[in-house]
Amino acid sequence: MNNLADRCVLFADLRGSTGLFESLGNTQATHVVTTSVASLCSVVQSCGGTVIKTLGDGLMASFGDAAPAVRAAQSMHEALHQPEVQAGDEAAGLSGTRPDLKLQIALARGEVVETDGDCFGDAVNVAARLLDHAGDNEILVTSEVVFCLSTLAQRRFRNLDQIALRGRAEAVHVFLMTVPRAQDFAATRLQIVQQAPSPLGIRLVSTERQLLFASGLMPVSIGRNPQASFCIDDNRVSRLHARIDLQGSTFQFSDMSYNGSFVRFGNDPEVISLRRSRCTLHGRGVITFGSAPDDANARCLRFEVMNGSSSQPPGKARRATRALALP
Repeated sequence: MNNLADRCVLFADLRGSTGLFESLGNTQATHVVTTSVASLCSVVQSCGGTVIKTLGDGLMASFGDAAPAVRAAQSMHEALHQPEVQAGDEAAGLSGTRPDLKLQIALARGEVVETDGDCFGDAVNVAARLLDHAGDNEILVTSEVVFCLSTLAQRRFRNLDQIALRGRAEAVHVFLMTVPRAQDFAATRLQIVQQAPSPLGIRLVSTERQLLFASGLMPVSIGRNPQASFCIDDNRVSRLHARIDLQGSTFQFSDMSYNGSFVRFGNDPEVISLRRSRCTLHGRGVITFGSAPDDANARCLRFEVMNGSSSQPPGKARRATRALALP
């Protein structure tokens, strides 16, 4: 029997689980993934949600209201590091520190069709597609979720404005939920961001040069190739290492390399590791190529998303006149 209902849909995915099977072997990696997913399922149930299905190294869940869904999303990050999650590690042959897994979460709200223990609808599709845009340990939610929360709870979200989702004609208004370890994010007052302006551009600064790329000049290619929009001459940098695209009103950074890219926002100690994946750039921060920011020899590229409230670029920075179009 089909049932129409308004639901908050949550998708969660463990990043780094594929590499565990190579580094730990099938038995131990399976133990880590299954116990971790089980702990996430327990969080859903304790917050009043329903686990619709597990998806290998992730899950799909639904909630009757936005507040418990958001509470579950935050608690999932905490649950991965609780002692009970690690119960049975020794019996499974694991010793020492449990491998560090990253968690991506996306939330959307809307009318769904519930049938035979599953649910379908636009909110399901949006949440699933939005998960592709979440970085390591990030929680992305749609405006429909945020606007259902209390004023106090809303202040924990940073506006990312419109994001174009794969296979969907209409862009989606997205917010990033701040977590306790990311206190540098400014509180967002929702009543003044419903019509957030498009960014003017993005400034990239290395030890050799500074370039300001206007939003109309996307995409920006980054790599060792002299024809790249921003060339970085270093052996750890691939010829085409990464690119920056404007999707909706946000800049998306996509790693396309063999050695990976690393992103750190502001003064947040958390580092997002990207390997053939992407994240949304906001505010200012640092990108390194082939090695993490704590490597003293890492090639570092500072970025700043320029908008109406951003400071003007320094006089010596020259404006980029074109960007390399990538295939």
